[in-house]
Amino acid sequence: MSRTRALTVTVLGTASPHPGPGRPCSGYLVRSGGAEVWVDAGTGTFAELRRHTNPAELSAVWISHLHADHNADLLAAFYGLAYGGLTPDAPIPVYAPGDCPQRLAGFLGRADTSFLSGVFDFRPLHDGHCARHGDLLLTSRAVVHDVEAYGLRVESGGRVLAYSGDSGPCPALTELARDADLFLCEADIDAHRDGEQVHLTPEDAGTAARRAGARQLAVTHVGPTLTPQAATVRAAAAFGGPTLAAREGHVLVL
Repeated sequence: MSRTRALTVTVLGTASPHPGPGRPCSGYLVRSGGAEVWVDAGTGTFAELRRHTNPAELSAVWISHLHADHNADLLAAFYGLAYGGLTPDAPIPVYAPGDCPQRLAGFLGRADTSFLSGVFDFRPLHDGHCARHGDLLLTSRAVVHDVEAYGLRVESGGRVLAYSGDSGPCPALTELARDADLFLCEADIDAHRDGEQVHLTPEDAGTAARRAGARQLAVTHVGPTLTPQAATVRAAAAFGGPTLAAREGHVLVL
């Protein structure tokens, strides 16, 4: 496990709504001072997580919402931790919407969820939920989506990471990313359809970053109607500040 006291984000996956070759769905490894939190467990990210750490040593898992491209690899993680020789010393806290254990158990054909407790310690999220693991303070904010969904603010040693999860434009994004050193923000769609406000365009992402006074914007979760390059250029024009495309394997140091 890394013992750096810097706040870092390792990009595990950025794809939406399904993985591609070399591009898993949403997932990030956030680290500081020995604490490690897996943020979103999209399809394909468990294998990438293992490139960077031993999953049994995770401090926690944080799940923004229960769409498969953000949580499906909890199944892979359960198999690895329960049956694959990656057994943790104690159940790993999983911060997620309240239905998460029922969803996972249902996929495995089980009516109860108690069998999960040897591996995962599920803790339901709510707006304003806070948790501390070592140097990492995690604060969750409810955001606008078509299911219960949260964005995440991570603070460590005076540095701040904000993560949008999946969200339509909403005031909570601005508060989430207020004065953040890095705003990791989805830019899933090219344009809104018929007033639908469940994802962000690149312009939405850039505008949210500008209004929040974020120092840097990282564009992620770009959908099939856009390329990461085009989305980043458009987001940068709306933001007016340093903007990059999140890419698998990159380690962003705050």
